[in-house]
Amino acid sequence: MKRLQGILLLIFFVTFGIMVSQSEAARKKDGRPDGGTVKYGEFGRPTTLDSITSNDMISLRITELIFNGLVGIDQKQEIVPELAKRWEISDNGRTYTFSLRKDVTWHPREGEKPVPFTADDVIFTYDIMMHPKTITSLKVRYEFIESATKVDDYTVRFTLKRPILNALARFSFKIIPKHGPSNSNYLTRKDPFVHNPIGTGPYMLKDITADREVILVANDNYFKGRPHIDKFIAKPFADQNIMTQALMFNAINMIVLVNPRNIPEIQGDKRFVLQPYNALSYSFFAYNMRSRLLADKRVRKAFTYAVNRQEMLNAFFNGQGTLVSGPFAPGSWAYNLDVQSVPYSTKKALNLLKEAGFVRGANGIMEKDGEKLSLILKVPIEKESEAVKRVVLAFRSYLKKIGVDIKVEFKEWLSWKEDVFLKHNFDIIFASWVFDDSADISSLFHSSEIGPWKNNFGAYSNPNVDTLIVESKLTLDHEKRRTINRKLHAIIAEENPYTFLWTLTNYAAYNKKLRHVAIHPYKFFTFADEWFMPKGGRR
Repeated sequence: MKRLQGILLLIFFVTFGIMVSQSEAARKKDGRPDGGTVKYGEFGRPTTLDSITSNDMISLRITELIFNGLVGIDQKQEIVPELAKRWEISDNGRTYTFSLRKDVTWHPREGEKPVPFTADDVIFTYDIMMHPKTITSLKVRYEFIESATKVDDYTVRFTLKRPILNALARFSFKIIPKHGPSNSNYLTRKDPFVHNPIGTGPYMLKDITADREVILVANDNYFKGRPHIDKFIAKPFADQNIMTQALMFNAINMIVLVNPRNIPEIQGDKRFVLQPYNALSYSFFAYNMRSRLLADKRVRKAFTYAVNRQEMLNAFFNGQGTLVSGPFAPGSWAYNLDVQSVPYSTKKALNLLKEAGFVRGANGIMEKDGEKLSLILKVPIEKESEAVKRVVLAFRSYLKKIGVDIKVEFKEWLSWKEDVFLKHNFDIIFASWVFDDSADISSLFHSSEIGPWKNNFGAYSNPNVDTLIVESKLTLDHEKRRTINRKLHAIIAEENPYTFLWTLTNYAAYNKKLRHVAIHPYKFFTFADEWFMPKGGRR
């Protein structure tokens, strides 16, 4: 979520029937110097590096450096042209015609000449993204498109099944090259392209080292002008404390997400800038409703009552966060403030288990019809930080008080993803989602998203929720959509497919020699081509 994190496209208010244009971009003439390397720390490794199969934030941050969409956003959060230099929207809001830039080339592979970007690449991206055999969380977000048509080499037309709110921003999906994947019909995680991608963006993939460092170098032919920083290196860490020490000893010069417990140490060092940014995110324990023990919502609700989330937030994250009551992140326009977080109550937890037919066995473990309430909680090994380990062990301890036996398994990242997303071999997981402000939770909770490599890995299914999710997508009335989402929030909070935990205040840390740093709240590196280092500040 997506950490595992979910990934929903940015939505902005726009006016139908307008035309936007942009003058041809020149090489940067802002007076800032080129050069320097940003070596940044990540808590974990990317799984894939393409923009279609990636569904974790570590991967998506890298794709933001490699790829572009038809449209993008600026630092004022307004839609701006990217690969499309202008567009026209029909009066009925169903047809979007994009005129493409003619000065864009794909990153050249070694020994090859750069290939021009054309309309064929846009149509190819849409077709492969929507192919039934392509496993991607993007598919559900673009079901509103009826067809994608090439008008000529530099013009594409999208026809929508129906007008939708703020459709223009959805065309920020990243375009991949027609000549990129080995399979021209659909994309899998076994395709060489997903580990060695080429794009049109400001940085090109140079190498992945034996230590799993991802090395990106500046694209001298970037259509917006060569980025100032010469090189970005993503360095993975399995321990957040070690990552902080790497920053302190200049082994890296940036951390994209600082462990809250390490903030005082960094804050006290004048060499570094500690910059907050507001991602719409939350952490959670998710339940596999294929399990007979967890199919009863009273059991899941009992688990939530049993956990003192505020105590954990205060103890493990210095209280730097907010408890979450449902499927939308605090700060989102869709969040239902009337739904309160479930209070800590061991008594209510025990009463719910009793209602569900559980009694304590001789060893103190709850059981029903001879089956013990014994469950496996799986956590990816990359998440085995001090704070996360404490959260997981505290969860186990709280549940032990109500007679639930939790066995914690730390798994290697790819093995964990296969167990959760492919095999669905788990009872409980600990993870996080990061959202943009689209408030589209369909990939997480709609029953059509149950299946291999899909985000509804817990198999949550509720016909009423399915109906409301579809209604939310169909309505053109923003206030009506807000009302629908508030209902969704209340229903899902009551049914407890997750124990919703908290959203943390995010901080990046970087050496103050890195200048003009603007951070995108969800994608982080959107504006990285404008960052720079003074000549005297490089190592």
